[in-house]
Amino acid sequence: MSSEVFLALVVYAFVASVTPGPNNFMLLASGVNFGFRRTIPHMLGIGLGFLVLLLAIGFGLGALMAAFPVLHTVLKVAGGAYLLYLAWRIAMSRTLGKGEAKARPMTFLEAVAFQWVNPKAWMIAIGGMALYTDPARPVVSVLAVAVAFAAVNLPCVSSWAAFGMALRGFLSDPARLKWFNIAMGVLLALTLWPMLR
Repeated sequence: MSSEVFLALVVYAFVASVTPGPNNFMLLASGVNFGFRRTIPHMLGIGLGFLVLLLAIGFGLGALMAAFPVLHTVLKVAGGAYLLYLAWRIAMSRTLGKGEAKARPMTFLEAVAFQWVNPKAWMIAIGGMALYTDPARPVVSVLAVAVAFAAVNLPCVSSWAAFGMALRGFLSDPARLKWFNIAMGVLLALTLWPMLR
């Protein structure tokens, strides 16, 4: 892979990682509701989960999905249902998490697993593998895509959690927090729109 192609790949990874989507909306809401430190496992889970998904698609899962479209449909329905459940949970949250037993951020393993039902993650991973892998050097090019995403993903998603934490003071007012969480829940649900078209 030439340096120009790798630079284009890094830009693709950056834009894909930093733009709004299910992961980033959830991290923004988690940063507001639980703070940055308690959101770290969620951020790390996104990074690892997406990396594993990316490698799986690069090394053959994408071809399997193309061969058996019903798998794609099942994944789409399961992912959409889970995304709506998460959107509802965020929208109904009413207090800043300060260690309550009921309120908690997404765990590391939940965030890892979520990447497998996240429609944006699938679109990015399939697009990245289709655009930037070289059939003549499949292993090296798949690993190059993985390295590019691993390098930029965590800083990008962390910025959303940090921004959420910066809003904690402003959103300590219960009415503001209520409407913020409702807006985040609605925005998270709306990320399903591309899947439905």
